[in-house]
Amino acid sequence: MTDLIAKTAIDRRLAAIVGPVIEGLGFELVRIRLMGGKTRILQIMADRPEGGIEVDDCAAISTAVSAVLDVEDPIEENYVLEVSSPGIDRPLTRLKDFDMWVDYEARIETTELIDGRRRFKGTLQGTEGDEVLIEIEEGGEPLTIGLKFDWLSDAKLILTDDLIAEMLRQRKASGVIDETKFTDIEEFEGEDEGDTPPDAPETKH
Repeated sequence: MTDLIAKTAIDRRLAAIVGPVIEGLGFELVRIRLMGGKTRILQIMADRPEGGIEVDDCAAISTAVSAVLDVEDPIEENYVLEVSSPGIDRPLTRLKDFDMWVDYEARIETTELIDGRRRFKGTLQGTEGDEVLIEIEEGGEPLTIGLKFDWLSDAKLILTDDLIAEMLRQRKASGVIDETKFTDIEEFEGEDEGDTPPDAPETKH
């Protein structure tokens, strides 16, 4: 079974290098992408196992990851390192993510056509073995279908009021933020995934 944390060969190599470093700091690697362009960008999304990561945490991860990348030197070109939280409408990259976010709406894309379609939008119903369960509407009626995790090419939560409320509840319960700070986080995390918050660390190499 694969996962959606890293897709390309270079992403998988980078994940093997930085993943243990991030885990050693008490966080989890959610997604890693080396993006092309005039200056390459290495995007790393990380989170706490229980959820809730702050800018200071991203800075600590950036410092530790930069050190190991300088030693391993896996990227020949100059690049910019961006470390951020997954955001509220987070990508779902591991099988356990689909159990964690049961009853929340998501968009799922598959690599091949499944019953004539590649895109599925509905409510997550957890997992069963190696399948992701999602309730979609078919002919105006709810229908729960199973998609093998290996079939997935992309999956992310859909930003809804219920999701924002749950994320706020989790973060307040963990003491990561207080309610007065949530507005700024909501404004950023409602942006497209892959964006880096204005105060998130960037390291040039």
